[in-house]
Order: sequence, then C-alpha cells, then structure tokens
Amino acid sequence: MAPWTNWAGTETAEPERVVAPHDVREIVEEIERARTRGRTVKMMGTGHSFTGISAPVDTMVRPDHLAGIVAVDRDAMTVTVRAGTPLHVLNEQLTVLGLSLHNMGDIAEQTLAGATSTGTHGTGGRVASLSAQIEGFTIISGQGEEITVSRAGASDLFAVGRVGLGALGILTELTVKVEPLFALEAHEQPMTWDTALAAYDELTSDHDHVDLYWFPHTEHALAKVYDRRTDLDGIRPLGRWKHWLDDELLSNTLFGLITTLGTRAPGAVPVLNGLSGRALSERRFSDIAHRVFTATRRVRFKEMEYAVPREVGLEALREVRRVIDASTWRIGFPVEVRTTPADDIALSTASGRESMYLAFHVPTGADHTDYFTGVEDVLRHFEGRPHWGKMHTRTAGELSALYPRFGEFLAVRDALDPDRVFTNPYLRSVLGD
Repeated sequence: MAPWTNWAGTETAEPERVVAPHDVREIVEEIERARTRGRTVKMMGTGHSFTGISAPVDTMVRPDHLAGIVAVDRDAMTVTVRAGTPLHVLNEQLTVLGLSLHNMGDIAEQTLAGATSTGTHGTGGRVASLSAQIEGFTIISGQGEEITVSRAGASDLFAVGRVGLGALGILTELTVKVEPLFALEAHEQPMTWDTALAAYDELTSDHDHVDLYWFPHTEHALAKVYDRRTDLDGIRPLGRWKHWLDDELLSNTLFGLITTLGTRAPGAVPVLNGLSGRALSERRFSDIAHRVFTATRRVRFKEMEYAVPREVGLEALREVRRVIDASTWRIGFPVEVRTTPADDIALSTASGRESMYLAFHVPTGADHTDYFTGVEDVLRHFEGRPHWGKMHTRTAGELSALYPRFGEFLAVRDALDPDRVFTNPYLRSVLGD
C-alpha cells in the first residue's frame, strides 16, 4: 500500500487499512472495528492541511462516495451536503441552483468536512469562515452513535463541533446557510507598504472583502477589494486570454519559475520580489462570487497562518516586517493579510474576537524552520492563535490559554470519543491525551 502524503508534502503516513464507505452503516462498522481492537480511524479530505491534523494511523477512511447535495430548503435558505463534497463541486452545484455561500477562502479543493473542521476562512463579510455558516451537522461518535445537531437545538456539541478538528467524530452531512446567487466586483490595485497600511482600516470599512499582500524585502503591496452585487446581467468576467495571462502564466507558471530560482539562489530573492512587485498592474472585473474568491494554486508551498486580535493586527504586521528586515531570511512568497468578524465557535481562531490573519509561505523545497519560528515568536506576544490546518509549533498547554472555551471542547471530546478512536499524533499534541 502506497504511503499517504498531503498536498504540500509536509506530512506522510502509512495506514494499515484504507476504506471508502458508501453510507453511515459502513462508517459505523469501521469505527466499531477500530474501537474493539484499540485502533484509530481518520476520515480523509483532500490533504490540503499543512499539519498532521488528518494524518491516518491505523484506518484511513476515504470520502469518495460521500459527496453531493442531499436537500435544499429555500424557506430556511440552507442546503444539506454530504461531508466529503469538494468545495469546487459544491460551488458549481449551488450556482446551478441559483445559490451562493456567503464567504469562502481562496482554495476550493478541500472537502466541506475538512475545510470546516480546520476553521478555513475567507476575509470580511458578515461571517468569514465556512464553519460559521453551518446551521447543523450529523456526526458519528467514537461509540458508533449517529448524532444530528442544529443551531436551533443549542447543544454543547453544536457549540463546539463546527470546528471539531476531526477529534469528535466522523462528519457525514452538514447543513449550511446559503443566499441567492451573487457576484463580486473586484478591484486589484498595487500600493506601497506605507500607503497600504495607512489605507487598510478605511478599505475594510468601505468594502465587503479585502485581501492584502506584501512582498518581503520591498515596498510593494497589492490590495484586492471585492464588493457584492446582485445584478448578474452586467458582470464582466476576465476574458479567456486575460485569465490565462494573469492567473495561469504569471501567477502560476512564471511565479513557479521565480520561486524555484529563489530557492536555489536565495540571494536573488529581494531582486526577484522587486521585479514581481513592479510587474503588478491594476485590474477590475466581476464574476460569480466563488469564481472571484477562489484561485488555482499550481505552485506548491508550505504555510503558517496566525490570527491576532484585529485591534493589534497592523502593529503585529509592522513588527513582523521589522524582524524580517533585520534577519538574513530570504522570503520569496508575499505575506497575506485578511480580517474576519468574531464568531461563537469554541476553537475557531476568531472565537470571541474580531481577528486579523497573517499568512506566511515558502516553496515546498525551501527550509521554513527559521522563518516560521521567528515569526511565530513575534505573534506569541500578540496572543496569536495558529490556524489548525497550517504549520505551527503550539501545544495543548499554550493553546488552552488562548481559548477560553478550550475546556468545553475537551469535555465534549471526552463524551463523544472516550476511547480516542479519532486521535493521532497531531491531536494529542494540540489537545492532549
């Protein structure tokens, strides 16, 4: 049996058993089989987490047959979806139905269960994470019990399980809030570092969604602002040629060559970043929301992302830059900056506080250790919470101090999975035994 490897190549595993169940009954059988043998079960997504959060140890459950929309409630404006549905498939199915998710991250390859379990988020909006758009879900516990909860039921499981880390059970269905199909008007504009930071609060106040990129070792930044529109007749998508030029040739092919060169010759990175920054150009377009939110990523990378309180976010970003400028690191990927409203999910990185997210990347072939460790040291001082699916070194003792409801999550875990059927080394590290 071939070893399992995640998308970035940062995690590998060699499960003893691989299954692809067709229904709940087969999932329950696998859980009971593992529990009676003192083994573990892990439901896989598409491997887009950079941590070992979904790495299987004993039995790997593939979601191949657990995809698709099963119900649409237009009165409640919700859809119920099988947990293994890839986001890009869900988006296209919703478009056919004339529906949209309120917000998304910039990658649509994950399964719905994987994205919500790790707290995947976008930027801006009324809610930013996919988890906060959940209205209910069905999960199979460590004792093989099928449990369905909803927002209306106000249960402890609903309160914590929307970001469940895969530690509470195997999700089989999720009911998510949707809205009538809408488009986004996009405006992408190069800025200097000083201009971007000075304008950031105004941008986030005036626009629905804002995404900012800074190119290390330079003064170059790129601001992307998106505004909602319900008038679909007048949208102006990128033409086929412009899409290929900007998003395939420049953002993937050429960027891949630049990062490869920077990995082999780190001393050239500041010059390469400067060239990339000067090559940025302003553009405007509009399209169906998910086609604007998401992008194709062909250049593979390793990523660390931290959420800090929104009120100290720009201060934290400035301190990160100070440390980068004072170091000998050569960082070929932009630093990404996003903001989200607070939510009410126990282990969401935005739990109880409006947040700013700072994301750091290196090519898969580069050594990330010094860079990520140095930045992580900075963000500790700003009460930073690491994204559960992205690289970090925080452990249960530190994380429990960052989340006031950490104990609430552990209590639900003890009730649903007392035998730790769903654990693995990563979960033992961040949650304890």
